[in-house]
Amino acid sequence: MMDNPHIPEETLALYALQALDREESAAVRAHVAECAECRAELARAEGDLALVALSVEHHAAPEGARERFLKRLDERAEAEPMRGGAVIPIEQKQPGRRAAAWAGWLTAAALMLLSVGLGMRVSSLRWRLNETSLQLAEETVESRQAHAVLDLLTAPMAQHVLLTESKTQPAPTARAVYLASRGALVMEASNLKPLPANKTYELWVIPASGAAPIPAGLFQPDANGSASVVMPQIPKNVAAKAFGVTVEKAGGSATPTAPILLAGAAPVPGE
Repeated sequence: MMDNPHIPEETLALYALQALDREESAAVRAHVAECAECRAELARAEGDLALVALSVEHHAAPEGARERFLKRLDERAEAEPMRGGAVIPIEQKQPGRRAAAWAGWLTAAALMLLSVGLGMRVSSLRWRLNETSLQLAEETVESRQAHAVLDLLTAPMAQHVLLTESKTQPAPTARAVYLASRGALVMEASNLKPLPANKTYELWVIPASGAAPIPAGLFQPDANGSASVVMPQIPKNVAAKAFGVTVEKAGGSATPTAPILLAGAAPVPGE
């Protein structure tokens, strides 16, 4: 066995690149654990590879790139087989040849990383260009639509239409004319809702004196919601404070039942 055997630089480079098989990698790990010089050489190789990796922009390698790279390393190793097995004596180390061989491995690794980086850079730029073009197209469409909306809203001949719910019915209303001195009263109502057969509308006179409301007639609306009370039998000379309409039982009621559906204050006579 030779004295002071050491692992060749090419083998250390392959180990640093993780290009050795499992048995070869185990042999290198076992050797560098005991050999300080090979351990230092391996550290230099790994440091140089790290510098190369930092010199290019990092991107994920394409599928199959690592396998193609390892195949190239295998072909190069077959073209330059290691002499004397896996180790050589330290006395046979040649600094000039070692530097040249190591430079070759660095060049191959740098070219590989540069090629991968440039390819990913081109793909990234192409993707950004497509994204920018799509964004510009969307903004152009939005701008045209905004101008079209503005032209419509400001066009003199544009028709402005208010839409409402067609089934909404007008609110019920009633108008009363009252002459207290004669006890004369006429009321006209419209838009009243129909009532069941056992119910009726009833008109009331609310006295200004605070007395109880006076019944002033029962009525039912027609199909159009219209109804009237004309000259009911009520006392004369009753000053009215207000008038009201309630829904009562079919025969009417002596007093109004809440709620009061329609109500209106009576103005001062003559005003």
